[in-house]
Amino acid sequence: MSRYPKGYCKPTDSCDGCLAWGDFSGRLCPACYMFGRSHATALCAGCRRIQPLKWDFCRLCWCQARLGGQAAAEADVRARLNAVRHHQLFFMGMHHRNGSAPAPRQGGGRRGAPRKPPPAPTWRPNTGWIQLPLFGQVPRDYSRLDPADADLASPWLAWAKYLAHRLAEARGWGRGIRFAVNRGLALVLTGYAEGDVIRHTEIFAPLRSLDLRVGHVVTVLKEMGIFEDDSEPSFEGWLAERLDGLAPGIRSEAERWTRVLRDGGPRSLPRREGTVWLYLNRVRPALLEWSIRYDHLREVTRDDVLTHAKTLHGHQRHDQLVALRSLFGWAKRNGLVFRNPTSRIKVGQYQYGVLQPLVPAQVDRSVAAATTPATRLILALAAVHAARVAQIGTLMLDDVDLGNRRLTIAGRVRPLDDLTLKLLLEWLEHRRNRWPNTANLHLLINNQTATRTSRASNHWISASMRGQDATLERLRVDRQLEEALTHGPDPLHLAEVFGLDEKTAMRYADSARALLQQTAEHSASLSGKELGPH
Repeated sequence: MSRYPKGYCKPTDSCDGCLAWGDFSGRLCPACYMFGRSHATALCAGCRRIQPLKWDFCRLCWCQARLGGQAAAEADVRARLNAVRHHQLFFMGMHHRNGSAPAPRQGGGRRGAPRKPPPAPTWRPNTGWIQLPLFGQVPRDYSRLDPADADLASPWLAWAKYLAHRLAEARGWGRGIRFAVNRGLALVLTGYAEGDVIRHTEIFAPLRSLDLRVGHVVTVLKEMGIFEDDSEPSFEGWLAERLDGLAPGIRSEAERWTRVLRDGGPRSLPRREGTVWLYLNRVRPALLEWSIRYDHLREVTRDDVLTHAKTLHGHQRHDQLVALRSLFGWAKRNGLVFRNPTSRIKVGQYQYGVLQPLVPAQVDRSVAAATTPATRLILALAAVHAARVAQIGTLMLDDVDLGNRRLTIAGRVRPLDDLTLKLLLEWLEHRRNRWPNTANLHLLINNQTATRTSRASNHWISASMRGQDATLERLRVDRQLEEALTHGPDPLHLAEVFGLDEKTAMRYADSARALLQQTAEHSASLSGKELGPH
């Protein structure tokens, strides 16, 4: 917990570990914080303070030993540790490992020591023979391993480092990621033998406690073919939570129905996971109510469904009845109920209101909130091209044709206007300067996805407009409504331009027709007042 109250700006202070003076949060400077994460605390043999120690000496003593001369090897520094009798204080970030000043550039080259050569090509170790285990593999406790005791001479580690180097070159991993991956591989491959399997549940907590890159280490282990993902999917935990409180019989039947929705069945296609969540959340209130009186779904009658429906109104009634019809329809087809209690209960046509356009002030506030190249491009894709958040996230670099000024969104080719082209070029320049070595082919990337090949999340894409009146979704709707108002309420035109479903295109056309009629009636009333008797 911070020593300072919320909203208070911490003044310049000295680090409790190395005594360096500077601006940092908390009690320790970043270097001492990371030093303490990987070393145990005890009495320092040099300064006699209780501090995290590396070979019996704290970081302050190590810094003083390195200041004793020019660049020296690690062994020479260790030899000078016992001779430390005083400490030269320094400012945070101005102490250097190799002497008191940074090494000068050699002929215009890079600073400091020469870059380490890449690992030599290494292949899977050939053990020649394998001792078959008498019993199953005993789970390993990697948290008991000390990183200092890692087996750096293991042939499996050499192969893993070579594969990690190839992946790093292909995916643009930075120096910090490469160091963390090699350190994590050294930890999990210590004591590895041919035929063993490294499981996700065994390495996740130990690697996370050391601030190592779990996902990148897993990528290398998968490449080696020795990894098993035994982690529980998030869907299983969510399903158990949603089914909690139901009667055992109803719970079992609702669970089977939910899994059929997600995985599909002999005569049904799998649904999207978001649809499965919505359906189960909608039927849960009714199932909780019926679980008080009944043990199975076959005991639910038509009157029970009607009684529950009377407590609902509007879209809530519509959505829950649709989900209940899906549940009992599946139960009837599989012989779990004798009669479908939701049959011949009219769900009703969902009545949509008239879509309203955004006012200029709302749009201006959203434009002012877009302060980065990425958010400005996202705003243009939603407001000009009516792209959904998911469609923006799946855009690839190949979807952009700058020469012909074309942009492909969800399989539909659209012309690039001047504003979108300008923002697109600005983002590509920023992307090239910020992540020059990334191998991610998605158009929009961030710090997390630049070292992988996956797309940016919907949450990240829509984060800049969250809390605004003109969100990305409202900007997309406003763009399609503007098209209907400008070119006439023609559903065919809207479907052709934006690729809308016929019902959705008719909804936009109806809203535009109603707005145009309201505008005409308002103009006629104003004209009548002007022509009336004075």
